Parts: sequence; C-alpha cells; structure tokens
Amino acid sequence: MLFSKPDRNQVIALAGVFQACQLVETLAKTGSVPSDRFGVCIESLFQQNPENTEAVFGNLSNLQLGIESMQELITLQSRNQQPDTLRYVVGVFYLANKLRNKKTMLNVIGERLQQAGRQAEHFGAATHTNVIANLAQVYQDTISTFRYRIQVNGYAGYLQQEAMAQRVRCLLFAGIRAAVLWHQLGGRRRHLIFNRQQLLQQLRLLQQESSQPQH
Repeated sequence: MLFSKPDRNQVIALAGVFQACQLVETLAKTGSVPSDRFGVCIESLFQQNPENTEAVFGNLSNLQLGIESMQELITLQSRNQQPDTLRYVVGVFYLANKLRNKKTMLNVIGERLQQAGRQAEHFGAATHTNVIANLAQVYQDTISTFRYRIQVNGYAGYLQQEAMAQRVRCLLFAGIRAAVLWHQLGGRRRHLIFNRQQLLQQLRLLQQESSQPQH
C-alpha cells in the first residue's frame, strides 16, 4: 500500500506547530519572545476561513522561526536529548487528536474565538492584554479539561506570573490549532516518522521561498 508524502501545505502547518512550541520554550525560560512571532501565533487563532494555508500565518516569512526549529529538531540524532520544544510538539499533537473528536467543544471554541476576534478588533490588536486573557480562558475552559496536560519547564518566577501563564496557554492553543489544520490537510503521524527526508526537502524549499522579497 502506497502512502502519500508530506506536501507543501502540510509542512507549512507543521512549521506553525513548531513555531508555537519553540516560543513556549523560549518564553518559559527567558520571560520574553519576539512580539512579531508571538503575534503571528495569536492571529492564526482567528483565521477560521483562510483562502489558503499560508494565509493562516500571514506569509511564509512569518514562519521562519518554525521552519528553522523544525529543521533542527527532526534531524536530532539522539532521542535521549529531546529539547522541551519537541516534547511540547508531541503533547500538542496528542491534544489536537483528542480535540478533533469533541465536536461540541470545537463548536464552543469556534464561537468564543469569534467573540475574541471582535474583542481584538475593538482594542486594535490581537495581542492586547485583554484579548490574551480571554484566549487563555477559552483554553482553560476547553482544552485544559482533558486529563492530559502539557507540563511546561522553565523559570518558576516567570511561570508563576499570571500574564506569563496566559501567554503560554495562548501559544499552546495556537500550536493545537496548527496541528488540527495539519490533519485537515492530510498530515499523518507516519509522515513524521517515515518521511523525514521529504519533510526536510519541503522545509528547504519553504526556506528559500520565505527568503524571497514579499510583493
């Protein structure tokens, strides 16, 4: 039986997963992340009917961090030295898989994201403090009710701050959204296990594309 190979759109969605998880690790350990990269993840939550996969993240250059992180992590030789980012990626895929089977929860999330989207328009920014608090609450009321929780490693002084915890939840939310998108596009676990060379090839092409001037 022949399996399809990962395509460009699937790899774009995967880069979205890796970018969100990389930012979770950075935020938890350093207390800050680039505001533009953070904004890309948050705004992706509001893209419910995008015209294409790229549009979820604005453009490819917005995913540069995710592309680079994914290239680095899927070429790791030692599975005993997995960085936290990779552990978060695994957790995000697990939760996305759980979420896909919860139609009622998906409907609730969709409705509340629409409300948060209107709130973001009101404040003029998807990353406004009130919007982030709202999105984090949506995450807590829905995805956080699953028995499995992603344990985030970092500096306790940062993670104990409510504003920081909210930002972490929002990034995990964005990672799960990208993982659901990946599955909708035909992405499957076997692609990550058996098609690493094809993934790397697609990533190289995306990297070349993202480095081209945007018109």
